[in-house]
Amino acid sequence: MGNQKKRKCLLWRSRRKRYKGDTMSNISLAEAVKLKSVLSKRIHELEEEMNQIGFVEIEKGDTLPKQTRTLVQVEQELDDVRADFRLLDKLMYEANIRNEVNFNGGNITIVEAIELATQLRAKARKCKEFGVSKKEEHVYSYGETSSLLKVAMFDPEVYRVKGLELERQANRLSNLINAKNYAIELDFDGEKYF
Repeated sequence: MGNQKKRKCLLWRSRRKRYKGDTMSNISLAEAVKLKSVLSKRIHELEEEMNQIGFVEIEKGDTLPKQTRTLVQVEQELDDVRADFRLLDKLMYEANIRNEVNFNGGNITIVEAIELATQLRAKARKCKEFGVSKKEEHVYSYGETSSLLKVAMFDPEVYRVKGLELERQANRLSNLINAKNYAIELDFDGEKYF
């Protein structure tokens, strides 16, 4: 069985186990990216809940209202979610350093591939900006009788085409990263959040 088929088989088995009611399941790196966002949102919600239940306004002599949860309970849940966030973050970083994608004939780690995709997009943006420039344009100046020209020291069409090619490479690299993220399993139980 080829390496790719083994990975798909393992991925399928781990997902099948998750739906059969096992107590602990793995999540893919792609799911971890989404879960990290969910955890971050939950942390903010719990911090807001602490602000809401931490204080009550009552008239002097009135009894304190009954609360469904205490500040200590919310604080404990917040600590648990933060611990899960840290663990997930660590597992994601480790996976991004340990795993590689093949791009332009060479293997690079996912963390490097993510940065390279960002840089390719920035470079493509700049090339496309130069690509829409005019080869030569008049610069208007106030009070001077001489005519000034702004002359491009490059061929705008070359930069337009270069920008499109760089953008294509960035998209291809992003697709490779996404595909790899679905193939990588992390030992993290996300069932209480998903």
